[in-house]
Order: sequence, then C-alpha cells, then structure tokens
Amino acid sequence: MSDKPSHTPRTAIYGGSFDPLTNGHLDVVRSACRLADRLVLAVGVHPGKAPLFSPEERLAMLQEVCGPVAAEENAVLEAITFGNLIVSTAQEVGASLLIRGLRDGTDLDYEMQMAGMNGAMAPDIQTVFLPASPRVRPITATLVRQIAAMGGDVAPFVPPAVLARLKDKFPR
Repeated sequence: MSDKPSHTPRTAIYGGSFDPLTNGHLDVVRSACRLADRLVLAVGVHPGKAPLFSPEERLAMLQEVCGPVAAEENAVLEAITFGNLIVSTAQEVGASLLIRGLRDGTDLDYEMQMAGMNGAMAPDIQTVFLPASPRVRPITATLVRQIAAMGGDVAPFVPPAVLARLKDKFPR
C-alpha cells in the first residue's frame, strides 16, 4: 500500500452556446481548470436556434483558445457538442461538477433555479458557481455579436483568435 493518498481524477463540465467564446467564458474556464483534472466544454446545439458560428467553428475556437489555458493549469480539456439536458451530458462524460459562471444577481437567481432542478434530476452532480472577474462581468456573447454586427470594436471582449473570426463574419 502506498503512503500517497489516491487521487480520483475530477471531471467538470461547463456548458453554453459559446457563440462566440468571450473573455468572460475564458475567465470561467481558467477558474474551472483549477478545480478539475478534466474540463469538458459542452457546446449546446439546439434546433430552432440560428447561431453565428457553426458547432464545428465553436469547438475549434474552444480548443484553440482554452486548450493552452487548461494546459497551464494542468487540466485536460475536451470540447463536445450536446443537444440534450446538461445533466444527461454530464453523466455521459463522467462529470461530478457542473460549472456555471455568474456575472450578477440576475444570473444568480436564474442559476439557483437551474441548480435546484439539475440537482433533483442528478443528485450526484454538484453545481459550482464561479463568479466572473470584475473586468469581464459586463461581457455577454449576445452583446459581442450585436456590437460586431454593427461595426463596433469587440477586441476588449474576446480573445484575439475569436476577434479574427468575428472580422471574417462581419467584414467592414
């Protein structure tokens, strides 16, 4: 028997549309990688929604931008798509932690309801709320899309790789 305590790898899942990936998402990813050995980023794909970026484009952005961040924190990063309940996807990938980012009190109210429902459906999965850093709190993917579509500068709100892709989508 070893003197070292055994360590069961901890898997967390962070689901969202990531359309596009923002500096706010990246902030949550960095924090999540400090809590888990493996982080699964799950891109929600739902019929009836018309995203700016295809699921494949979003997966590529997540790998390109978040992969190095996960590596810095010694976490394994995976990016997948899902079209069912996040708790079902969490169970499929073996996640015991469900990561949710919080910007403000409005987010907290909504996320508390979701955590309660998710906890009732999957009691073995713990929801973990990660507060956004003050500098990224106002950022939303919706606002980034709107500003970019109207020709505004979104450089302060998204990683450089995402900015380049937004410029391709909205040439001036």
